[in-house]
Amino acid sequence: MSDRKTFDVLAEAFWQEDVATCFALLGDANMNWATRLSQMGCRMIYVRHEHCAVSAAMSYARATRDVGVATVTCGPGLTQILTALPAAVRAGIPLVIFAGEAPLKAAWYNQEIDQGPLVTATGAAYHPMHQPARMPTQVRDAFLQARTERRPVVLGVPFDLQDRSWTGDTALPEPSKAIMPRLAPMMPHPDEVKRAAEAIEAAERVVVVGGRGAFLAGAAPDCRTLAGRIGGLLATTLPARGLFHDDPFSLGIMGGFSTHVAREFLAEADLIVAIGARLASHATDAGKLFPKARVLHVDERPLAVSQGRRAADLHLRSDAKLGVAALAERVSERSGWRSPDLARRIAESPADPEEFQREQGLHDPRDVVSALDAALPGDWEMVNSSGHCSYFFAQMPRRPVERFHTIREFGAIGNGISYAIGVAAARAGNRVVLFDGDGSLMMHVQELETIRRHGLSVAICVMNDGAYGSEIHKLRAEGLPDDGAIFGRPDFAGIARGFGLDGTRVEDLSALPDLVAEFGRTGGAAVWDFHVSDRVASPVVRRSHPPHHTREPQRT
Repeated sequence: MSDRKTFDVLAEAFWQEDVATCFALLGDANMNWATRLSQMGCRMIYVRHEHCAVSAAMSYARATRDVGVATVTCGPGLTQILTALPAAVRAGIPLVIFAGEAPLKAAWYNQEIDQGPLVTATGAAYHPMHQPARMPTQVRDAFLQARTERRPVVLGVPFDLQDRSWTGDTALPEPSKAIMPRLAPMMPHPDEVKRAAEAIEAAERVVVVGGRGAFLAGAAPDCRTLAGRIGGLLATTLPARGLFHDDPFSLGIMGGFSTHVAREFLAEADLIVAIGARLASHATDAGKLFPKARVLHVDERPLAVSQGRRAADLHLRSDAKLGVAALAERVSERSGWRSPDLARRIAESPADPEEFQREQGLHDPRDVVSALDAALPGDWEMVNSSGHCSYFFAQMPRRPVERFHTIREFGAIGNGISYAIGVAAARAGNRVVLFDGDGSLMMHVQELETIRRHGLSVAICVMNDGAYGSEIHKLRAEGLPDDGAIFGRPDFAGIARGFGLDGTRVEDLSALPDLVAEFGRTGGAAVWDFHVSDRVASPVVRRSHPPHHTREPQRT
């Protein structure tokens, strides 16, 4: 180019970082840069809301195990992403976000705001880029920081500087991958292995729990070996849901989403061996899930305290795979508490045996999930959103961890459709199924148009109870009016058709196999609307808000 601009060089710096996909909403302060990046060959997913750009980049990063990239403009473009950033921080997801800044030369600009403090308050990093000569290095360093610290890095670039002619070096710095430290897995110390093995030998009822760290380290086979040698049971944290999906002695999820049987056996455990897990409060019911058990934490950064409570009693500092393999070699074989009857109970017991009165014309959400689990192919990508419905959708025991995506560390609803977009971009060519609630989907229903426009193959299963599910059950448990959480049941099938997608209200669950088969043949996008009873409360809500009153909910 005869007049090479700074935004050209910035686009080249991102392209050099192997950025294959960028999620974007354009404005004055990022559109030139984004256009250049697109012209270089980067796939741009243009969403309808800035929050959705960052949320989609989150699930893309999680699915690809690489840095996710998004871009927003300055001012209101930046403030719109302040819910997505803490979610990424708490989930440990590396992102680099190209954000515009107001022009430095302007005496007054209506979208100007001090962006740095807003971003850093979320736990993300913010780097103002005000020296053009340093900008390419700052881009490289942002990718380094995102990768090493596992959190979002936001680059603020004034758009008047972007439009300047480039006068700096013609050569770019080495990309981040070229200078990243190449670290070998951490070996466990023999003395620590000995102490940990002695604790396992002394225990009678052991549960081996795999976290996402165990999944990433490829430690699942070693966890199975360890549990098998000592007659222990298996479980996972929610982010690693499905790690042992085909093992007859897997209890499934440990934590708030545990099944009835899992909670029974966890309550009797005398040792929890947690592999590559954060031991978060929700994963342990704040320590109440296994009151008789000591906890052995195997991790490169073992924890004494997590989220305000003592997390572990014993520690083995090691790579997850190497640590578990070392323990399996040191312990003696025994039958433990495994038996054919126990395996049968695990396989045949319902996740939640609570009885609820049937309502005419409405599904029990547990029946919906059972029908979906039976009908959906095992190699499709499943995305579970947040909210009351997410407990039910997590109860799909046949789904492997590689195909089940969930990000819940911040507890925000409204992210499901963005996460589905990110997974669809990461796993191009495969079918994606999103499980969401009506309240969550309504928050960003405009992204149905994004799915159609970009030709993504996404089927959305919406659990439609006409309300914010968690809130109505909590209000009713308190004996308070629930009107403020009830909104009526949107016609999602009609909304989908209005956006040019297929839409079906599923009144008969026996029709699901045909819907699934059609989606498998044609791809495209669809919304399947399940009207469910708002009287079926999840065990999570029932435990946290046991009913104080027996009367019907009040109406104002």
